[in-house]
Amino acid sequence: MIIKINEYSDVPIYLQIRNQIVMGISSGELEAGEQLPTVRALSMEIGINTMTVSKAYQILKSEGFILTDRKNGARVRMQIHQSGTVSGENKDELRRIVSEAKISGVTKEDFDKLIEEMWGE
Repeated sequence: MIIKINEYSDVPIYLQIRNQIVMGISSGELEAGEQLPTVRALSMEIGINTMTVSKAYQILKSEGFILTDRKNGARVRMQIHQSGTVSGENKDELRRIVSEAKISGVTKEDFDKLIEEMWGE
C-alpha cells in the first residue's frame, strides 16, 4: 500500500496516514496480520518526521486496528472489534459531508449511489 500525503491539506499528516491505513484495511488492500512498514521506513519513504508516523501508529493501535511490539513491529490486527455503530465524531463528519453535498446540489439518489460505490470498494 502506498501512502500519499497532501502537504496542502488542512488534515494533519498523522491523520492522513491513519485514515489511509484504515481505508486500506477496509478495502482489503491491507490484510489481517499484514506487516506495516516500520516507523523509520515509512517516515523516510514519505519524507516526514518519525514522530508523525509514530503518532499515527499509536492512534491506530488505540483504536484497535493494529498491534505493535518491539520484536515484530506493527501489524494489522487479525480480528478487529466490530461494534456495529458509528462513533459520534464520525457521525459529525458524515453530517458535514452530507450538508456540503446538499448545498452543492447533489441529490439524495446520487449521494446514495456514491455510498454504494464506496461501500463496494
